[in-house]
Amino acid sequence: MDSTALVTLLQEAVPGAKLEQVPSVDLQTTIFVRRDDLPAVARTLRDRPDLRFAFLAELTAVDYWPREPRFEVVYLLVSIEHRLRLRLKVPLAADDARVATMSGVWPAANWLEREVWDLFGIVFDDHPDPRRLLMPEDWEGYPLRKDSPLQIRMVARSSSPLQVTEEEFRANLERDRLTRSDR
Repeated sequence: MDSTALVTLLQEAVPGAKLEQVPSVDLQTTIFVRRDDLPAVARTLRDRPDLRFAFLAELTAVDYWPREPRFEVVYLLVSIEHRLRLRLKVPLAADDARVATMSGVWPAANWLEREVWDLFGIVFDDHPDPRRLLMPEDWEGYPLRKDSPLQIRMVARSSSPLQVTEEEFRANLERDRLTRSDR
């Protein structure tokens, strides 16, 4: 099934959903979907027998700061049964970076959404377990946002190479040679 047929099929299955097919460098079908239409489109992609996108391969986000919409949540879906791949993108404004959780549609989304929230600050409404996953609990901010300040303050360290005399170096080589020959 080509990308145009897929978009047409989705438009018929979810009337009123605004879907926009966009070209991609890797020729993978890429569709933009509005945040409000995502739950219906996702359920259709998973449940419809001629699609069966039952496998969520990846869920991530992109920060295009200072551009608006600032964020895109990206879902990489696979239909193993029909040998199809789909990239679904949801654009989000900086001042309202939230989208419905897809953990009820694809259970694998649970931890991936936690990761996106932890690193980008994008909120997944009705998520069953919205806790930090990668960053410490006391971490302030979201490290993968392009405007995030560096928060680690460490004193710069330097090291010097190990200095050994020529005799010590030869003795170390000989000891190593004898140890290897015993094996």
